Amino acid sequence: MGAAYWIKRYLLAAVPLFAILAGVEYAKGTPTQADILSAAAWAVVAAGVFIGSQYRRYRKNLACSACDMLNKRP
Repeated sequence: MGAAYWIKRYLLAAVPLFAILAGVEYAKGTPTQADILSAAAWAVVAAGVFIGSQYRRYRKNLACSACDMLNKRP
């Protein structure tokens, strides 16, 4: 699995997370630039942790039954 795969996975995690967090800030009624930047920062960090843990499992060849269930094709 190359860099493009991991970048794609990262973006697939970060973009929807940012949309959710920005939507929550908008729903509060006072979406300032600081709130949007905060949502972006949290999305970047959370997606990084998520993809980092997946990459670590991949590199160490660790078993993950939940991951295996998600990756199965019907």
